[in-house]
Amino acid sequence: MSIEVRELACQEGHIGLLTLNSPGTLNALTETMVHEAQAALDRWAADDRICLVVLQGNGERAFCAGGNIRQLHSAMTGNGDPEAPARFFRTEYRLDYDLHRFPKPVIGIAHGVVMGGGMGLLAGCRYRLVTPDITMAMPEISIGLFPDVGASWFLNRLPGRIGLFMGLTGARLNVTDAIRIGLADMVLLPEDRTPLLEQLQEQRWTGEAAADDNRLFRLLNQMHSPDYRALETSHLAQHEQQIARLSAGDDLPAIVEQLLAADISSPWWQACMDNLRTGCPVTAWLVWTQLKKAQQMSLKDVFRMELAMAQECVRRPDLPEGIRARLVDKDHNPSWSYANVSDVPQEIVDAHFLPEWDDETDPMQLG
Repeated sequence: MSIEVRELACQEGHIGLLTLNSPGTLNALTETMVHEAQAALDRWAADDRICLVVLQGNGERAFCAGGNIRQLHSAMTGNGDPEAPARFFRTEYRLDYDLHRFPKPVIGIAHGVVMGGGMGLLAGCRYRLVTPDITMAMPEISIGLFPDVGASWFLNRLPGRIGLFMGLTGARLNVTDAIRIGLADMVLLPEDRTPLLEQLQEQRWTGEAAADDNRLFRLLNQMHSPDYRALETSHLAQHEQQIARLSAGDDLPAIVEQLLAADISSPWWQACMDNLRTGCPVTAWLVWTQLKKAQQMSLKDVFRMELAMAQECVRRPDLPEGIRARLVDKDHNPSWSYANVSDVPQEIVDAHFLPEWDDETDPMQLG
């Protein structure tokens, strides 16, 4: 089973344990996995026995590396179900939206690779626990998509212009970075994952949200005692002032030029710039525009906007070309529809933000 669903009995009440179980693909999400996870959450939301939910990933290497977009490539190139990509995004966004609004505490335990769709899952959890080995990123600029799964919401809440920088460069963050800017709440040592579940089962959960949340908060904080001196040095601590300075302004092409021209020699920075330099120019504009538009949006409208953006990406050539170059042929030489950010026409960008649904026609049935 690509999703493992268990219910753990406690001294009082039960825990819903949801495990992504496709370690061979780094737990990359398929439409089937999303449906199975959604069914479990829907059932647990209505089940008075279930007092809290734990979400984790199986295997040594990843919590979740994102969506299994290789499966969508055939559909986007005329060799599969043409409705599959839109259907996948619709179901994935519904799952992430419901996680944000789940009526009971959800604990996300993330390890290893946490990218794209994995970031969307973790961001929706009320308590975001990460192990010291995590690598976080929104790398969509490399494949011609955009930071989705609610990234318009959570990237906008990062300090300075770090959210914009992450979207433009696919910057890879370590555990110290994640804690520093609030993309994670607590560090959990790998050897403490099983003891944490055992301690959760030893509790009496009442089913009263406020009381259970208070007890859970105290318990998690008791386990949150890492030696920060032993964790990796924060990349952002070294570069966040440069990020703020170089990403300032209202002219995207100028910002891109400033970033690429900066004389900063660290390997982490250079990897970020390589992603920006070879990334999709249309994506850069989508990142820029989605973050500006989402500043005044509700969570529901953020997901609705992103679904419209995803539908347009499916219709355009950049996404299948990016997947081909990065994940199928692996020549890492995508031929984007426009060579530079300054070449992208405004009407191409605007087409991604045309409203397609309202509350009556909402394909995700967002409440």
